[in-house]
Amino acid sequence: MNAFGKRGGGGGGQRPSFGVARPMKGGPGGAVAGSDPEPFPLAEEPATPFDPAAPVGAMDRLNSRMNASADAGSSKAEGFEASVHRIKEQVLPRLLERVDPEAAATLGKEELAEEFRPIIGEVLAELKITLNRREQFALEKVLVDELLGLGPLEELLADPAISDIMVNGPEQTFIERKGKLELAQIQFRDEEHLFQIAQRIVNKVGRRVDQTTPLADARLQDGSRVNVIIPPLSLRGTAISIRKFSEKPITLDMMRGFGSMSEKMATVLKIAGASRMNVVISGGTGSGKTTMLNALSKMIDPGERVITIEDAAELRLQQPHWLPLETRPPNLEGQGAITIRDLVINALRMRPDRIILGEIRGQECFDLLAAMNTGHDGSMATLHSNSPRECLARMENMVMMGDIKIPKEAISRQIADSVDLIVQVKRLRDGSRRTTNVTEVIGMEGEVIVTQELFKFEYLDESADGKIIGEYRSMGLRPYTLEKAKQFGFDQPYLEACL
Repeated sequence: MNAFGKRGGGGGGQRPSFGVARPMKGGPGGAVAGSDPEPFPLAEEPATPFDPAAPVGAMDRLNSRMNASADAGSSKAEGFEASVHRIKEQVLPRLLERVDPEAAATLGKEELAEEFRPIIGEVLAELKITLNRREQFALEKVLVDELLGLGPLEELLADPAISDIMVNGPEQTFIERKGKLELAQIQFRDEEHLFQIAQRIVNKVGRRVDQTTPLADARLQDGSRVNVIIPPLSLRGTAISIRKFSEKPITLDMMRGFGSMSEKMATVLKIAGASRMNVVISGGTGSGKTTMLNALSKMIDPGERVITIEDAAELRLQQPHWLPLETRPPNLEGQGAITIRDLVINALRMRPDRIILGEIRGQECFDLLAAMNTGHDGSMATLHSNSPRECLARMENMVMMGDIKIPKEAISRQIADSVDLIVQVKRLRDGSRRTTNVTEVIGMEGEVIVTQELFKFEYLDESADGKIIGEYRSMGLRPYTLEKAKQFGFDQPYLEACL
């Protein structure tokens, strides 16, 4: 007796032979026999073949971009995937008639696939569709993904080379692979299908998305960050943005191997993390701020109590004494919201050694600065800005956004006394992510916060394949944070790395 109590007897239980490989068609009659493909029409004038090695001038690139069609943006599946999709649309309604949803929800994906196999065979026999082994397995996978997983997104989530998934309505999905955007060959049935998958994502983490709350931040089981926005705010239908994280945590040594920083920069950042320096990681969207924060956190002493505070928990620290906290949106009545600032204030009462903020966005900046000055050395945070100097200005502005009535000079002094290092990360136009600046915050001179640059990435040239060539330069300055490194016995390697 299997887990499904609703199996029909329409097809007599006979399963199709795996040895027959016939082209799949959407119609119930299966393959169309005897149809010869039309010969490909010859062009009147053979087109000049494109030579990727041929030199392309800057104005040629501008003209080709201006003449590019904006219509080539529909991510329809083709070939084998399209055939499986058409068969799935026919099989799924009949499959649901034979399945007990409550029983199916208790099974894992592999168990569900085993239970589905004979039922799918019955449905295919009814529809008079014959599949080979590869087609049958592909159909089983998409059906299980549809019922238990995230439908077409499962294929993209399983690909380790993809770092971002951007669904712009049911007709268009883009992915980022190795820093470059490309169109994905997946499709959703319609807007309702896409909206159901979005709800499945946010419901798993206790959030909701509907007409009253058309925006939602969530996360997947592996920690990947998800943002959902639905109509009427999104004019093309439900939009889902997924920022994937690699299964293997990235370390500073790995980033050095990727060319994201020099060996001396990696040494300085390791010592900064181990010597409990207060670090702010600055950068634009998708520049690798959270990745850098995860890498720096690996240098924290295992004996320290670390509390992380985020809107949607995505940090994955390796320390044994780590407590992640997450904000809560308001309920249907607009009550009960818990903000980052509430969590920072509460975290100060939880005896933390370090407080790590996923991102500073507003007036919680003042509470983090207060924590850095009251015995929580080694606290870290990320912040959106394009340069270290702009990072300091944004921190001043965020403190002034709150209801704290203190003069600007006092705010600047608080920042200068609290922050030790600003690490600037940037995603360059070739898709590579680089640590472009490591800057010390020294103190105040009049009303201005004084900084000094320890390291800088300088652009030199661009290779034939579009890769940016540059070098990481040490400014050769004696660091002002040397005293903190000395307290932990790292003063000599710290000084040697900076000079």
